[in-house]
Amino acid sequence: MSEDIVFLRSSSRLRRAATAAAIGVGLVATRAGTAIAAPVGPDSAAAPAASAAAGLRSYLVITAPNNTAGAKAAVATNGGTVYASYDVIGVVVAHSSATDFATRMRAVSGVQQVGATRTSDLPTEVANPPIPAAPTQITPTANETVRVDMSQIGADQAWPITTGSPSVTVGILDTGVDDQHYDLKPNFDATKSGSCAYGKLDTRAGSWRDTGQHGTHVAGTVAAAKNGKGAIGVAPSVKIASVRIAETPSGLFFAENTICAFVFAGDKGFKVTNNSYYTDPWLFNCPSNVDQAAILEGVKRASAYAEGKGVLNVAAAGNENYNLANKSSDSTSPNDSTPTSRTVTNACLSVPGELPSVLAVSSINSSNVKSSFSNYGTDKIAVAAPGDNVYSTVPGGRYAQLSGTSMASPHVAGVAALLASVTPTATVADLRAKLAVQADDLTCGDTRCSGTTAKNNFYGEGRVDAKEAVGGTLPPGKVFENTADVAIPDAGVAITSAIAVTGVAGNAPATLKVDVNIVHTYRGDLVIDLVAPDGTAYRLKNSSGSDSADNVVATYTVNASSELANGTWKLQVRDVYSADTGYINSWKLTF
Repeated sequence: MSEDIVFLRSSSRLRRAATAAAIGVGLVATRAGTAIAAPVGPDSAAAPAASAAAGLRSYLVITAPNNTAGAKAAVATNGGTVYASYDVIGVVVAHSSATDFATRMRAVSGVQQVGATRTSDLPTEVANPPIPAAPTQITPTANETVRVDMSQIGADQAWPITTGSPSVTVGILDTGVDDQHYDLKPNFDATKSGSCAYGKLDTRAGSWRDTGQHGTHVAGTVAAAKNGKGAIGVAPSVKIASVRIAETPSGLFFAENTICAFVFAGDKGFKVTNNSYYTDPWLFNCPSNVDQAAILEGVKRASAYAEGKGVLNVAAAGNENYNLANKSSDSTSPNDSTPTSRTVTNACLSVPGELPSVLAVSSINSSNVKSSFSNYGTDKIAVAAPGDNVYSTVPGGRYAQLSGTSMASPHVAGVAALLASVTPTATVADLRAKLAVQADDLTCGDTRCSGTTAKNNFYGEGRVDAKEAVGGTLPPGKVFENTADVAIPDAGVAITSAIAVTGVAGNAPATLKVDVNIVHTYRGDLVIDLVAPDGTAYRLKNSSGSDSADNVVATYTVNASSELANGTWKLQVRDVYSADTGYINSWKLTF
């Protein structure tokens, strides 16, 4: 299949707008969602849930921490059964088919909140959770290459210093992970893996396997092994563990599953968790609704418990192109039954991404601009990372390109794992602070973007930097620069600035860095190309009638591996509109 963007209905909206180009994987397409392997998976249209008993539903019963005994006894006398209990945070998962169960339990002494976790009946699988089938494996033949997303965050410059420590474990809280994949098997830790689907821990062998492909793709971005084949993760020597939270057949991530996973992560000593999902069935949980309030409180306690155990929780910000700091409506919830349009406020939160114990990540494309789908918001985004057309592992020894904040988040989890590897005594607060300080500033290029270059509502503190995370100083690549000013005629012909490259053997790299500094009063007027010695032009920037910001100060990565390095390279700039002027201030090439 060609690299066309395809869309399907996403049962968890963090996995919307994902791309195609799967290697050895069939893709299907419907409306708004994520490209996934056909025929089944967590991002495919949710099948109607079969009832384990007439009207059997799941509830969170919340008490003070370590004070659940009375509530658990009351569950049985009020028409329910205890399915699981997380006493340390005061959360009980109860099942009942009684329509007044929640009302009756709210009157029990010591019970603080009670809320239904879903608007649909429990599936039959809850009584006997199946273990996902092990996929047939193939051995990859394609050689590893340094891909754009990895060079964009400096991972390729970090690896010569460290590829991470196997004493650091990143938990993949997702649809599961293919632990037998060629690129994941060397780093997979089965002793810290399991399933939390349906809200109860299951550590049977294979319970952690992927029920789709999403979790395996995320895992590869974090820690695909550096072994010469396939893909390379940001931290290719750290350990990964899978905690499956997606249910079958719906593929949804309900609150009790998320709670189970965070508690398990804390108890197992993960250093980082990646959370590329939101807790179904509500895009936003509003405290004014008794059910959603219980979901908010339960997941908040669980994520805080993990953080208190030394776990940095990293999460995707979401793919609705939504301003999370200015909420007004939601027409997609609940996604486990019939969505309705409702008014929401900023008090309503997407969990876990908007919780205080979670670091939220927005997505950028290869031009370091906010991805079209990425959510944003003042004080909602911590940092940004690449999330467009990310190449990574999918089950069975295969690979695919997907897009979404789901793909951005594991880049940050990987950088955090590198940080933890080189600073093993770092606390969660230390990791947060270092990620922020080391991030590369990204300027606003959109009228919706507000704040400063140092911190804004699109990119937070900026793009994560793996090289800075490992604190290394690599021998500099050969740098060639032209600092002579060249005027750019208004609505005129293209002008060029030349750099003569000598002393570089062979071809240019696949990650040739082009640093551009152009002073201009309306940068949307400009079309910028890099012209190789043989005359081949590589487009760096297109014009845009809506980009009214000043100046172009950017670093572009060009795959120039087909070009001889030595020769005269040119930066070509044309102003295609009238009324604004500027000049090339400087530019440089780093080989």
